[in-house]
Amino acid sequence: MTHPATPSSLSRRSRPWGTAGAGLAAVAACAVCCAGPLLALLGGLGAASALASFWVPALAVVAVAAGAAAYVLHRRRRAAACRTAGPVDLGLPAVGQDRDAEHKR
Repeated sequence: MTHPATPSSLSRRSRPWGTAGAGLAAVAACAVCCAGPLLALLGGLGAASALASFWVPALAVVAVAAGAAAYVLHRRRRAAACRTAGPVDLGLPAVGQDRDAEHKR
């Protein structure tokens, strides 16, 4: 003898499909929601890499020029730091100089 279907027995049978259906709906909603920003991000990265492929040789030239300029400036500053202006009078008495002899004159 079979029992008639009651609302509680029907809900137990359809519950796994309802959960899977809700999960699939959530996945689809997430895909629709996030697709635009993800495609924009990937498109921006693609455009940036295409632009960079043209600028990489120019950036290499700029890097070499900057390195050469830094080397030249370093050499100039080092040479200027090593130059002397000549003897500087500090106003101190010389070694062995007699102070009394200066006052007697």
